Amino acid sequence: MRLYDTAKREVIPFEPADNVVTMYTCGITPYDSTHLGHAATYLTYDVLQRRLRDLGYETRCVRNITDVDDSILPKARELGVHYLDLAAAEMARFNADMELLELIPAWSEPRATSAIADIRGFIGMVLDRGYAYESGGAVYFEVAKFPKFGAVSGYSRPEMIDLAAERGGNVDDKNKRDPLDFVLWQPSRPDEPAWDSLWGPGRPGWHIECSALALRELGTTIDLHGGGTDLIFPHHECEAAQSEAATGEPLVRHWMHQAMVCMDGEKMSKSLGNLVFVSDLSMLWDPRTIRLVCVSHHYRDSWEWHGNLMGTAADRLQLWLDAGNGEGALEEVRAALDDDLDTPSAVEAIDRAAEAGVGVSSAAALVGVSLDRPQEPIPRH
Repeated sequence: MRLYDTAKREVIPFEPADNVVTMYTCGITPYDSTHLGHAATYLTYDVLQRRLRDLGYETRCVRNITDVDDSILPKARELGVHYLDLAAAEMARFNADMELLELIPAWSEPRATSAIADIRGFIGMVLDRGYAYESGGAVYFEVAKFPKFGAVSGYSRPEMIDLAAERGGNVDDKNKRDPLDFVLWQPSRPDEPAWDSLWGPGRPGWHIECSALALRELGTTIDLHGGGTDLIFPHHECEAAQSEAATGEPLVRHWMHQAMVCMDGEKMSKSLGNLVFVSDLSMLWDPRTIRLVCVSHHYRDSWEWHGNLMGTAADRLQLWLDAGNGEGALEEVRAALDDDLDTPSAVEAIDRAAEAGVGVSSAAALVGVSLDRPQEPIPRH
């Protein structure tokens, strides 16, 4: 199998350390429903796991829950609810959506709040190794001490500063030695959760949560780390820096990122509000058609949502169902998935076999589409 590596910026062989493939994908911050951008991301790593298991590997995919950070706390404040109650309600909705899409369940789904002790210990490691400093009641990672900072993204310093400012990096924080320094531990506001620490009561920074959880759940170095391309910087860049500073070992063997799903010319995001929700689509369409819409696009290609995609996917699903059971296109699909997870070519191969009247159930299952039941009728209103 060959996959594009974000940090190396080329398609290279994917070479797990052993027969158990360890994967970490950044999960949602649970303060709103699952949108199509989330679905596309998690479906990519689902199809990857299906092919790896087909090859004989065991996969252990950890998908964290960011249940305390700078996004969920303001939303809970706005709604007048406890942040953990908001997280629990939204995680229930997220899990229901993932079940509808028939995702392989996460091997582990740890909450950030379950790892406060791990996070404090991790920050202590970074401080002890000389990569962090205390200032203004907070602890910051000092990027000047880490020469490899920027290696994951490949961005220039001006690009990183612009993206940090856009994505919550607080580049104007006067307590920092450098605008790109990032927070590991921060004081909590009066209405925010706080935990005791050697640096005063407060809460963890966003990036440190994933580093601590990845180390606790999967060990020092993981085979593959995933997420949307919007996480390359600052989140994954900072995560790699602090992890490697703490342990002295690489965090990741292979970085793999999912391109953005767009609507109205902008990436689909909660902050912009240009969202199509999985739960809404599933009320009108067979959930398998949602999966087919996503896997019909290559994971490295950004694509634009428009309503007629669902009708096309419904027609495709019916074609595959009519073809029935069989191993048509199976080897072509395997080859396509091994070629940088080329799901569009895999889907086209299944189409050709189905159009020729050859059963395609085994090939469809590799992209996560079960053909063991008829297509659900579309409600008419």
